[in-house]
Amino acid sequence: MTDSGTAARTAVSPRAILVPLALAQFICSFAGSNMNVMINDISTDLHTTVQGVQVVITLFLLTMAALMIPGGKLTDKYGRKRCFMLGLIIYGIGALLSAAAPGLGVLIIGNSILEGVGTALLIPPVYILTTMLFTGVAARARAFGAISAMGGIGAASGPLIGGLITAAISWRAAFVFQALIIATIIWLARRIHDPVPADPSRPFDVGGAVLSAAGLVLFVTGILALDNNGWVAVGLMAAGALVLWWFFASVRKKERAGVEPLLSTRLFHSVTSNLGLITQNAQWLLLSGISFVVAAFLQVVRGYDAIQTGIIFTAETAGLLASSLAAERLAKRWPQRTLIRSGFIVTIAGVVLLIALVSGTSSVWSFVPGLLLIGIGLGAMLTPSVNVVQGAFSSELQGEISGLSRSVSNLGSSFGTAIAGTVLVAGITSTPERAYALALVVLGAAGLIGLFATLRLPREQAADSPRG
Repeated sequence: MTDSGTAARTAVSPRAILVPLALAQFICSFAGSNMNVMINDISTDLHTTVQGVQVVITLFLLTMAALMIPGGKLTDKYGRKRCFMLGLIIYGIGALLSAAAPGLGVLIIGNSILEGVGTALLIPPVYILTTMLFTGVAARARAFGAISAMGGIGAASGPLIGGLITAAISWRAAFVFQALIIATIIWLARRIHDPVPADPSRPFDVGGAVLSAAGLVLFVTGILALDNNGWVAVGLMAAGALVLWWFFASVRKKERAGVEPLLSTRLFHSVTSNLGLITQNAQWLLLSGISFVVAAFLQVVRGYDAIQTGIIFTAETAGLLASSLAAERLAKRWPQRTLIRSGFIVTIAGVVLLIALVSGTSSVWSFVPGLLLIGIGLGAMLTPSVNVVQGAFSSELQGEISGLSRSVSNLGSSFGTAIAGTVLVAGITSTPERAYALALVVLGAAGLIGLFATLRLPREQAADSPRG
């Protein structure tokens, strides 16, 4: 906090600050999953395929992931609130353009590009402002808990809300709904005050931003190309890995020269934070991947419409909501490492049930137990993972770690939709049951990687709360 006047203003009504920040996280997470129940409607209306819709969803998530680190860095140069408001405006324009899209190309521009860029600008300020404006350990933990829970609820409820809107009006109305929420956030956010003035003289690593974004885009595009041309896919992934290596080499070179890079290597010196980032990536990979696989299977193979698909996902939403609301009480009784580990175990058990109960039966109820467990497991560990990562650094690095944390999470969402979606789409017309099971096995393997990371978390560090 820079002065007592700012402190007084922000202390008047913490809820007035938290509501727009939490709503922003909700709508961005909602946007990443609500299109899953519109696959048939969009593909029919825009004369495209399931793979075409998968590309739109994955590119949206990838744009967020690729630009989240630069977005976090820009908050120091231009101010947190200014970036937050600009991101909201760009996102709103993208939502309205998507609602009016006459074809897949315009939908990609509106949803994948503009909404993705807007999200990359507005999400880092959400976490930075929360860290700066909620100074007490308990208050900050509750604020992070609310924001993380809203993110998880947005992702889990996206299919239900999107299905209801699509069935009642059309898939285009779901984008109008997003624009209305964005307008509400802009109105509520006028009361937020940036606690630290912007520093226009702060350098910005343009070259690093280009390299990091290009590397991520190439790598994930390679995953999407796997079912079309294996050699092209491998080439793209190899090129992406090479560009990312170039990016990190340039970061080390700039630091040795005393030049501020896009991403400080100090962010990777904490074992606790590194392991926490792995768990975040795995959690969002599971959430996005399962949402896409189950929704696509229900619509393309079982022939369910948007609202029927959304209703089935109510089980996941209910589980996530219940465990998220209990997160604060659970945190008082158990170390964060234990909560994250338990969350992965419950989520993996849910994936096993989705495979075991769905195979060989057409009953709609066969999806409910697995989705319920997945929601409970994810809701229990989303907040602790954020606390583990954010809490490993002091306030001076919160801008960078917030951008890195959100980038890793959104990259997980991209991987989930790209990898599991590619496995599913490759066999959904010829061997749908087998493709469905194989896609979920891939997701379960990612869950095991996240679980292994929790076993390495230091006991004393895992229970820390974010600190300033």
